[in-house]
Amino acid sequence: MGRLVQSYKKSLTKPTVMYIITVKGDELMTGEFAVAVHALVFLNHKQKTVSSETLADNVCTNPARIRKVMAKLKKHGLVQTKEGADGGYQFVLNPREVTLAQVCEAVGNRLVSSSWRSGDLDKKCLISSGMGEIMNGIYEQLNDVCMQKLQTMTIQDIDQKIFFQNC
Repeated sequence: MGRLVQSYKKSLTKPTVMYIITVKGDELMTGEFAVAVHALVFLNHKQKTVSSETLADNVCTNPARIRKVMAKLKKHGLVQTKEGADGGYQFVLNPREVTLAQVCEAVGNRLVSSSWRSGDLDKKCLISSGMGEIMNGIYEQLNDVCMQKLQTMTIQDIDQKIFFQNC
């Protein structure tokens, strides 16, 4: 379920309790989805093996972050790797067939979620004890709608928006 985090505020004598909700290994949305999409579009455009340093420079992040994201993409078969002096990452799939939903699933992010939950399950007030689950349901529905939309968008679509929208 979720993990319990306690934090102490200087002005309070007792801890403030906050629940961080994660669903079956999914993590809250980070920049990994944007990094992954950017990297795949760049690799598709280059049509060659590209180092993590070159990708990091183009994405405007650090090579360690690139390697972390690319490892997830490789695990899901979205990129290939090459070792050695000329090593790096290569996108060899058909960009018309790789959806942004696949990319999102590969990096394990939920598009709509919350790291904070209002209310308290132990309170007698139905609003306070029930609001968290209601909001989780809403976030889940919104996430489903977003994933459905991402199923209709491909790496090729993003590539075309970048290169052909200003023509």
